[in-house]
Amino acid sequence: MAEQPRNGKVTVVGAGFYGSTTALRLAEYDVFETVVLTDIVEGKPEGLALDMNQSRPIEGFETRVVGVGGGSYEGTEGSDVVVITAGLPRKPGMSRMDLIETNAKIVRQVAENVAQTSPDAVVIVVSNPLDEMTALAQLATGFPKNRVMGQAGMLDTARFTNNVAEELGVPVSSVRTLTLGSHGDTMVPVPSRCTVDGKPLADVLAADRVEHLVDRTRNGGAEVVALLKTGSAYYAPSAAAARMARAVIEDSGAVMPVCAWVDGEYGISGVYLGVEAEIGREGVRRVVEGDLSESELAGLREAAEAVRAKQADVADL
Repeated sequence: MAEQPRNGKVTVVGAGFYGSTTALRLAEYDVFETVVLTDIVEGKPEGLALDMNQSRPIEGFETRVVGVGGGSYEGTEGSDVVVITAGLPRKPGMSRMDLIETNAKIVRQVAENVAQTSPDAVVIVVSNPLDEMTALAQLATGFPKNRVMGQAGMLDTARFTNNVAEELGVPVSSVRTLTLGSHGDTMVPVPSRCTVDGKPLADVLAADRVEHLVDRTRNGGAEVVALLKTGSAYYAPSAAAARMARAVIEDSGAVMPVCAWVDGEYGISGVYLGVEAEIGREGVRRVVEGDLSESELAGLREAAEAVRAKQADVADL
């Protein structure tokens, strides 16, 4: 069997649970030449990288993981993709917005460093509050808007799919769902685009149960935080970010729900928002407009206005 080609470098900023799990997923795909894991803590990313590299003979991948501690960006230069996970996680009872000031300082500093060391990178932001931090990262890097996107819809859609599958006792592979809007209170699940074995969700689940699952999806992160007591979700979120990074390096054209710059689609302009987008080597190739019901479209426009107001505030932080 011919060995598959590996190309490019991806840097994951932040070696917490989210960042380290993302780095391992990216390495195990075996499509990148190098995965770089950085952190302000000295030794931690180096130790994690050594541990991951030692798993290569067992898992059968060749991608090399490099750890860089002490807040250095040495070794990250010329990255094709940068995933920003840096920032504080939520504690029980905290909303994503409670993190805004602290994480804005961290994300701005990271974004400025990325712009200097990897000026052609595609940036994937996962720090919370997600929509606002994505907008801030674009401002701080000065990159074209298509090269900066946020991870939210992929995660929220996965949570919605899992919730529906568990409710009905069916395989997750038989369920298709979609969430748009913001990563938070104005998340817009799209029941009109949800199916189970090809049948509309409304045909297999009572309206009140659909509403219950929508609520559970909207609060999916808080549900995990409340159970963990310390820290927040990272297995599902890292899977979502890693899939996005893979779509970039493979120039796949995969259509994914992500936080992207919207400029005219759905009658919404000038805001970072959760929409479906075609992902490739240049980041977001285009926003894909799907059919929405009137109430779903109204929800998306409402989310856009809520996010727009907060994104304007973030620019001043």
